[in-house]
Amino acid sequence: MTLATTMPAAVYRRPGELDVTEVPLPELGPHDALVEVAYCGVCGTDLHMVLDGWGTPDTILGHEWSGRVAATGAEARIDGGTPVVGRGWAECGRCRHCRAGQPGLCVQRPLAGIDDGHSGAFARYLVTDYRNLTAVPETVSLREAAYAEPLAVAMHAITQGSFQPGGRAMVFGCGPIGAAVVAVLIARDADVTVVEPSEPRQELARRLGAAVRAVDELETPAHPGQVAADAVGWVFETSGARQAAQAGLTQLAGGGTMVIVGIGMDYPRLDTSRMILNELVVTGAYEYDPDGLVAALDLIASDALPMDVLLEPDPVGLDGILDIMGRLRSGEVAGKVLVQP
Repeated sequence: MTLATTMPAAVYRRPGELDVTEVPLPELGPHDALVEVAYCGVCGTDLHMVLDGWGTPDTILGHEWSGRVAATGAEARIDGGTPVVGRGWAECGRCRHCRAGQPGLCVQRPLAGIDDGHSGAFARYLVTDYRNLTAVPETVSLREAAYAEPLAVAMHAITQGSFQPGGRAMVFGCGPIGAAVVAVLIARDADVTVVEPSEPRQELARRLGAAVRAVDELETPAHPGQVAADAVGWVFETSGARQAAQAGLTQLAGGGTMVIVGIGMDYPRLDTSRMILNELVVTGAYEYDPDGLVAALDLIASDALPMDVLLEPDPVGLDGILDIMGRLRSGEVAGKVLVQP
């Protein structure tokens, strides 16, 4: 197949501006694969990058993607035409975190919110080291496969919390990661309550099988040594909102665990007296398990998740990304939006 020398891409220029234009086709290194992007999900981090100006100007974003290998470097050991998903960087494999099976903590990982030179998927093609790629099973469509990355993040958060199947959990936020956490918890027989102000996302939570409560309906014990009457064993904070993390801590039973997944710049002030008196565990969750993408694809293939509920039915083109980001930020759109470049 003869490839063109340029491709369409949505290039981040400055806060609130994406320029849909032709850019040079990425160059292949010896270990690289050129992937023709089929779908790319719009992530909450993408909203921060574009709408809040976290991004590096003149870069291409998008990291929740699926596609097919279109060309390979001389030393890339993967066949052309292979359906794949991938991660944006490879762990070093040598540091103590990598050796302990914690690739998300690799000392060589790029800093969150800082451009690492990764070729993003808001474009027709991207380039990545073939060792970052995971083949998609025949039973999983490329549309569904684009959900593997956020699903792997959600599964890692649940792993971090040492969640026990059948337990009671509360999830703050039902955006893309929150909805994935809810879906996985329910697949593991959890009793799940979602705290979410957006009506479309409340409805999404109900369709996934969760109960819904407003934040002002939550009991806040007067003394840090007391727990709420209907306290839960696990809280997953996925919104990045300061108030959510602070309220989440008050909803834990003694010995409970709160996993913070959502990133925001309005940092919470957590009640350390409550943590001490109730022996609570508070932890973060970043990236995913070593086998995260494989496990996510296997879960999708198992039909245990309602993919038709989790994914918005209609993809958008590159020229529709900025508009859909605004609708996602406002809570007007609830499910995972896919871009079809």
